[in-house]
Amino acid sequence: MSQHHANPASPAHPAATTHALPSYLQADHLGPWGIYLQQVDRVTPYLGHLARWAETLKRPKRALIVDVPIQLDNGTVAHFEGYRVQHNTSRGPGKGGVRFHQDVTLSEVMALSAWMSIKNAAVNVPYGGAKGGIRVDPKTLSRGELERLTRRYTSEIGIIIGPTKDIPAPDVNTNEQVMAWMMDTYSMNEGATATGVVTGKPIDLGGSLGRREATGRGVYTVGVEAAQHIGLDVSKARVAVQGFGNVGGIAGKLFAQAGARVVAVQDHGGTIYKESGLDVPALLAHVAAHGTVAGFTPAETLANDAFWDVDCDILIPAALEQQITKANAGRIKAKLVIEGANGPTTPEADDILQERNVLVLPDVIANAGGVTVSYFEWVQDFSSFFWSEDEINARLVRIMKEAFAGVWNVAQDHKVSLRTATFIVACKRILHARELRGLYP
Repeated sequence: MSQHHANPASPAHPAATTHALPSYLQADHLGPWGIYLQQVDRVTPYLGHLARWAETLKRPKRALIVDVPIQLDNGTVAHFEGYRVQHNTSRGPGKGGVRFHQDVTLSEVMALSAWMSIKNAAVNVPYGGAKGGIRVDPKTLSRGELERLTRRYTSEIGIIIGPTKDIPAPDVNTNEQVMAWMMDTYSMNEGATATGVVTGKPIDLGGSLGRREATGRGVYTVGVEAAQHIGLDVSKARVAVQGFGNVGGIAGKLFAQAGARVVAVQDHGGTIYKESGLDVPALLAHVAAHGTVAGFTPAETLANDAFWDVDCDILIPAALEQQITKANAGRIKAKLVIEGANGPTTPEADDILQERNVLVLPDVIANAGGVTVSYFEWVQDFSSFFWSEDEINARLVRIMKEAFAGVWNVAQDHKVSLRTATFIVACKRILHARELRGLYP
């Protein structure tokens, strides 16, 4: 795909065009970063005079690759590759999670950091986008090895993170305990306790009430808003969920409480189905005990690929990137797709779903509940004044509803998808900040 839209605001000087991008930054390298670049290309014609700054969106501000050596329990030394990417900080400090996964790549972390820029701007919290990761299967490590890995990684990226520079948070395979280790390591190196360096911490270390459920609650909140706009009665809806952890599990529970039937769930262990609706509280308890939905009774076991053929009204992909592709998008029966995961739908699949009149609620708005409550946590840490869970949930719901309404109106005005509309809103905010700040020196 061409890197450069012809429009009057495009730079004329050859050296300033997108053709100057090195190969690993180009969209035809269709990893996650390539998908993000295609999304930027689609939105550029709608940016008006701000399009002259669009190249800003295609280049991460800073990417750090670090070696993370640790001593294993058996006495040997193992080396892991770690990353921290700050995509854009025009609107505030970098903000984004840290994932521990054996398939983590620089392309993935770059894309996730860019989507954080979009997400934070879409819900209008004063952050830029960042992301981090270590290429490791944490299930192969003992608790002690995991702690040493986390602390060494934190020390290595300590030169670019901080409460006013870049604030990590939990992501895939990381949790409150990992954030506690990160906060402690950074604080020890700084010589003072800095609770605001990470969010998603335990409550006793400056964490926020409502943070653990925030992403799933945001998925549910904007899902209900979108359903109303297309005449879908949530209380009678059939829901299929891919990934039943912190995001999919909470969203599934909230939809079930609203009367919806969760008919199918898929995770890394397998796929289960029950036409009359799964017992969600019992399933959550099963997952907590066994680490997977596999083996849950009473439920029918399906082949993993059959998940995409399930008869449902709402589909919530809440696992990993690139799950909905041109190979399976035509089989999806849902009227509404709510992206709980980051980047679960490829651009080709997006087009197929749009042609089939399936409304896709994109990740950059649908799963922004987590970073919204992370922002609340950061604010509470700075003030050392903490809010009640009811206050937090009420503020979250208000912000998510306002953000959705703004995106929906832009989509109607420009006759574009909700994803493109979200990018229009977010990119304009980012690039307006860039324009106001100017270039230094």
